[in-house]
This record gives sequence, structure tokens and C-alpha cells, in this order.
Amino acid sequence: MYLDSKVQTIHVENQSIQLFIPNQEEVKRVYKIHSEQNPNTPFPYWTQVWPSAMAMAQFIVQNPNYFLGKHVTELAAGLGLPSFVVAQFADKVYCTDYLQETIDAMKQSVQHLEIQNISCALVDWNNIPADFPKTDIVLMSDINYNPADFDILLMVLTKFIDQDCLIILTTPQRLLAKPFIEKLMPYCKLSQEIVVNHQNKEVTISVFVLHNRLIQEV
Repeated sequence: MYLDSKVQTIHVENQSIQLFIPNQEEVKRVYKIHSEQNPNTPFPYWTQVWPSAMAMAQFIVQNPNYFLGKHVTELAAGLGLPSFVVAQFADKVYCTDYLQETIDAMKQSVQHLEIQNISCALVDWNNIPADFPKTDIVLMSDINYNPADFDILLMVLTKFIDQDCLIILTTPQRLLAKPFIEKLMPYCKLSQEIVVNHQNKEVTISVFVLHNRLIQEV
């Protein structure tokens, strides 16, 4: 599904960042055409900056010391807002998603912003490749929305934790995701709530910092 993207300005704390984002009316129009041809066409949720990504970006700006000089990976990045925000602190950023359209949009933003330390790649967290680059920190926002994915997600997260990675996870407070979050609590070194404005509504997002060591050792 081809979608034309335009530069839009996103405000994060006292910063602003310009990203290529599809026009939402165009998204709906194109989706309607495709869904009429194929009722199984998935809606392109990646075309929006969701509250969890905003909360992740705010957390990064508020806590830059986590990221200074680090190699950071964002999985299921969508439009990649957290990756573009963390690039100002990290040494290298690996921004990934499983859809080519998202990678194309990310690369437009990289070129527009002239950021040198971000690379974008197709990666499906259901099948992390053996040659996946070594990373210090993994960012994941709003990935725990489908209970059918919870088991594989837990395996992916614990695998990175076992490799001494720091995981930062942001999520809306969904009741159906509570059992998944509870399984991660033994690794939780910090949790907090960030309230963001989305479509003129306040949304509370939970932030979890996960690691297998004490946070002061990280």
C-alpha cells in the first residue's frame, strides 16, 4: 500500500523534530480502496505517531544518561520517533520494522534530518536474524496489544535481557496485557507513568526499564 508522506513537526518536551508522516485522510482513502478489493487488508497502524512512542520520546529526553555513547535498537519502530530522538545521545541507532513502507518513511526522515548515526532495516521480531547487530539498549513501544503475540514477545525480550541488554518498554494501560507485564516484573528496575496528549485526549502510558542487574550497575 503506497502512501505519500509529508514532513510534519512533532514536539517532544522542549524539542521539535520533523518526520515524514502520511496524511491520515489519505491513509483512510487508500485503505478503503484496498480493503474493498481485499477485505483482509490490514489497517496501516504504522502511519501514526502513537502515545506510547511519544511517551518513549519524552522518557529519552528526560533521561539522556541512559543513552550516551550507547548502541540503541528500536524494534517495531513504525515511523521511528524514539529512534530519531535518541540519535542525539546514542553512538549508533538501529531503527527496524517488518514493513517496507515504514522503512521507506524512516529513510525519508533520515535524509531530511541529515542524521548520520541511524541505520534503518527490515527486521521482524518474530524472527530475529542470527547476525543481528550487538546492542546495548532495545526500545519497544506499544507492542503488547495482541495476546497471541505475548509468548513470542516474552521470549524476544528475555533473550535480549539475557544478552545484558537494557529494555525500555512503553505501553498503554491495557487490561488484557496485564498478565504479559506481570511476567516481566522480575526484570523491572524502574517504572513510571507519562501522560501524553493524543487527538485532544490525555493518555496515560506506562514506562518500564527492564534489566537483569541492579539499575545502578547499568
